[in-house]
Amino acid sequence: MRLIVLGILAAFFFAFTFIINRSMELDGGSWIWSASLRYFFMVPPLLLLVYGRKNLKPLLVEMKNNPRAWLLWSFVGFGLFYGPICFSAAYAPGWLIASTWQITIISGSLLAPLFFETVLTKKGPILIKGRIPFKGMAMSLIILLGIILMQIEQASSLTPIDVLLGVVPVIIASFAYPLGNRKMMDVCGGRLDVFQRVLGMTLASMPFWIILAIYGLFTVGLPSGGQSIQSGLVAITSGVIATILFFQATDLVRGNMQKLGNVEATQSMEVLFALIGELILLKAAFPSTLSWTGMILVMAGMVLHSYVSHKGDFPDGKKVSA
Repeated sequence: MRLIVLGILAAFFFAFTFIINRSMELDGGSWIWSASLRYFFMVPPLLLLVYGRKNLKPLLVEMKNNPRAWLLWSFVGFGLFYGPICFSAAYAPGWLIASTWQITIISGSLLAPLFFETVLTKKGPILIKGRIPFKGMAMSLIILLGIILMQIEQASSLTPIDVLLGVVPVIIASFAYPLGNRKMMDVCGGRLDVFQRVLGMTLASMPFWIILAIYGLFTVGLPSGGQSIQSGLVAITSGVIATILFFQATDLVRGNMQKLGNVEATQSMEVLFALIGELILLKAAFPSTLSWTGMILVMAGMVLHSYVSHKGDFPDGKKVSA
């Protein structure tokens, strides 16, 4: 239950990303600054948190010992995740992006063979290569059907290129986020807490954000004051609070692909939170019956996915954290 609560709380704060990014896009702000400013603004509060807990030096030592892994997987987990998410905000409303983002549940399951899991058997704990949870994947098809229904509705009012640019970047991000997160958990090996890991990934992704900001400076100019303020809000709500909650939940089940899938499945609640936020704050158009049907399927698929995954695909052994 604790994992589910942490996941839903993370989904609530993650929803601010989709709402505020859409708001900035409607106000004429560039996705380049929406993306890079968030990570610039995340550094000070995270530094204060980690330094205040006297954990900064161990983090810097870990990063120094394995800089290539930190740079690579932080770029994947943060750069290839948030850049495409912000880019897609120019082509679709936040609730639709949040809905499409739920394909990360399927993406995360497909990544399972890239990792190892610890399984307790009668002969003792053994490491096995992760397996795709096909039962959970079957339930994930319900989520995919819901996403397709919403995309069909949206496609009626957009050009094919708009639909393409609003969907493909989100699919890229859906693979990048769980891949970067899980790889960094392996790199850290339980030696760092969630605050250290989020700060470390933020710092290690800075080269990408600095390059993107320089590009933005020469192509679209400086961000407006309003966009800077809104980016700061995203940094606190989604970048710091939501990321720490989500990473804390995934840390608790590190090495257990089934339970990781459960935590990732809770993020489908972002759809409902993003929709409510856009209706209240942005006066967005009320979704049609078809879109509502799609959203209901997405959330129902999340519940079924969690239930089936919880039953497990390994009858001969019990998974535990690696």
